[in-house]
Amino acid sequence: MGIFVDRQLYIGRPKTNDDLFENEIKTYDLLDRLHIPFERASHESAKTIADCGEIEAVLGGGICKNLFLTDSRKTQFFLLLMPGDKPFKTAVVSKILGTSRLSFGPEEQMTEYLRLLPGSVSVMGLQFDADQKVRLLIDKEVADASVIRCHPCRNTATLNIKTTDLFEKILPAISHDPLILEIPREA
Repeated sequence: MGIFVDRQLYIGRPKTNDDLFENEIKTYDLLDRLHIPFERASHESAKTIADCGEIEAVLGGGICKNLFLTDSRKTQFFLLLMPGDKPFKTAVVSKILGTSRLSFGPEEQMTEYLRLLPGSVSVMGLQFDADQKVRLLIDKEVADASVIRCHPCRNTATLNIKTTDLFEKILPAISHDPLILEIPREA
């Protein structure tokens, strides 16, 4: 039993801001200000990658996994974007970064730095990280894809955005440089 997904693929933002959260509106405003075209699928709250099968069918491809992580001392924070079907192995990613063992970051820091709640983690939350407390990590498979699929800071919609627009427009506008990681599928 999956979540309800509106089978329609929409172009751009919703017609009105009714029923939208402030962070969603700011995300759509950012995309509009940067003249970035995007497609949107609307659905019930999708809190995990397992919830996203029907959404992927509407969007035409896999949704990336967005993980808010921290080191063991909770002094460094990361947002990792990786393919939804690729297993996350903390020891592997920690070794690639040369940092102490990573774990999921505390909700308090996620809310403070990205203004996001668990289940709504998205690269779009970095627009709120003006002090650059969160380092963006992107798996090479995601970076090499033609489209990135992410929430607009709320897990009741998922967007198709060209990856070139992410790298050439969005990330420079929000002052976040990604670190591209080659994370093996098998480790």
